[in-house]
Amino acid sequence: MSLVSYPFDASMFNQNRKKIRRELLADGSKRLHKKIAVLGGSTTNDIVKSLEVFLLDNGIEPEFYQSEYNRFWQDAMFENPELREFAPDIIYIHTSYRNIASQLPGPSLDEDGVDALFKSVFEHYRKMWEQLKAVYKCPVIQNNFELPPYRLMGNRDCYDKAGAVSFISRLNAEFANYASSGNGFYINDINYVSASVGLDKWHDEKAWCMFKYCCAVDVIPYLAFNLSHIIKSLFGKNKKVLALDLDNTLWGGVVGDDGVEGIEIGEETAAAECFKGFQQYVKKQKDIGIMLTVASKNDHENAIAGLEHPEGVLRPDDFIVIKANWETKDRNLAATASEMDLGIDSFVFADDNPTERALVSKSLPGVAVPAMDSPDEYIRTIDKNGYFEVTNFSADDIKRNDMYKANVKRAEHLTEFTDYTEYLLSLDMHAEILPFAPVYIQRITQLTNKSNQFNLTTKRYTQTEIEQAASDGKHITLYGKLRDSFGDNGVVSVVIGAISGEICDIELWLMSCRVLKKNMEYAMLDTLVDECKARGLNRLKGHYFPTAKNSMVKNLFADFGFEKTGEDGSGNTEWDLDLANYEPKNNVIKVNDGGNENG
Repeated sequence: MSLVSYPFDASMFNQNRKKIRRELLADGSKRLHKKIAVLGGSTTNDIVKSLEVFLLDNGIEPEFYQSEYNRFWQDAMFENPELREFAPDIIYIHTSYRNIASQLPGPSLDEDGVDALFKSVFEHYRKMWEQLKAVYKCPVIQNNFELPPYRLMGNRDCYDKAGAVSFISRLNAEFANYASSGNGFYINDINYVSASVGLDKWHDEKAWCMFKYCCAVDVIPYLAFNLSHIIKSLFGKNKKVLALDLDNTLWGGVVGDDGVEGIEIGEETAAAECFKGFQQYVKKQKDIGIMLTVASKNDHENAIAGLEHPEGVLRPDDFIVIKANWETKDRNLAATASEMDLGIDSFVFADDNPTERALVSKSLPGVAVPAMDSPDEYIRTIDKNGYFEVTNFSADDIKRNDMYKANVKRAEHLTEFTDYTEYLLSLDMHAEILPFAPVYIQRITQLTNKSNQFNLTTKRYTQTEIEQAASDGKHITLYGKLRDSFGDNGVVSVVIGAISGEICDIELWLMSCRVLKKNMEYAMLDTLVDECKARGLNRLKGHYFPTAKNSMVKNLFADFGFEKTGEDGSGNTEWDLDLANYEPKNNVIKVNDGGNENG
């Protein structure tokens, strides 16, 4: 059993936390360094230590600032030179029921009094969030509230306005309303976590009185694990693909031996219902943009027949790639990643066979391989591991499976050509390249926080910062959409340049890997140059900051015709382009001609 993925033993995790940390730090992985400020309403040391382990496992090496005990409000609202100097990438406010226990209403308070109290408590937190965002300009994560350990009015506590359960539920709903505005604010849902582990297990009066822990010690890893999902998602460490075995994973039995009529799926038996429920859950993953593939040891015809079972939910068309053959699964996964032009660390591999899981784990260490030991636990295992945590959601996410299917067809189409330019022209590509528009702000924010390979600076932005850059008149902002004869790729490229005198300093240049080698980068550059000239600018300044994943764009500015003007010992480079004699470079994409029907 892994101690850093679900299901894990929280007590064993606590006992082995230091050892796990040492092993992770010694594994040679290159990780993102991120600064996390933890403003606590209770003791946070063990939360921070647990969170560090989970983030290390997800490719993030955190550095922490911790407020003194219950000084979260003071640290947030008053001048704080230490926190300013720390310059956090994320601020996490760790409060709980304990921090509002003395402010909860009682039966003697009338309805108007409860409403006034509710407004006062909510405004107390809202002002803090607004202050933090204004001063530190980074995402803020706030706990909501777990339910109290007792109900003064019994069941009436949940619907009487003066009931503590009712008041907390109302507060949680108002916190959620604030978060739904999409302004760089996120909820760590400890209300759900506490319900999941059980309120009686969560609340530990002795731990509170002795150590000021808001919850039991053996619950802390679950809290930190849930929090880690949000943070790794914000920093682009989510998984993107769910690769599935078939026999005894999507249905019971072996389709090659039992025949389609002999496999278990549907409602005839308890096992059949479990498999059908899992297929329904997997199908829903598509709705949040998760891409589905198959990696199965099977004859292809048998696999397709199994996926067409009348009681099944998933169909062959739900999958971008189906690898059903007698090749080893690690090789099939690697081949699938290559066909989809994705890193292997984008994949989650779900297979009931522990031998197959062990092979993939050993051969492809970037792949997440959950323990899929019992069909009735399949959904819980995938869900609680938070592989696909949604922190930003856009219309393009819903269409992602179709977009990548179209990419596979493009790759097949390429084999018909010997001249690559002729192939590009045959795609009949149309681009929409325009300043940031409100309708695409969420997608733009999402791209800036998860694109790692074609990304020159990997600078991350909150939605508020994106909106500010789009409106302050001090930046040139461009988004790029690309459509061709196979379909719409959606928003695939983002450029942000800061204007200084007669120079545009490119702070961010990124592109989705699914449009690599389509000349979209040239179309973006041509449009950026046109925009610079329209504003009277005569030079472009660029930067390349190397990371473990963006080596593919190391020479992009050189390819663009920029002159290298500086390089430091870490490989960070600076570039310069005189716009006076610039010649357009795109000759295969039609830009802003109305050909993008979704533009």
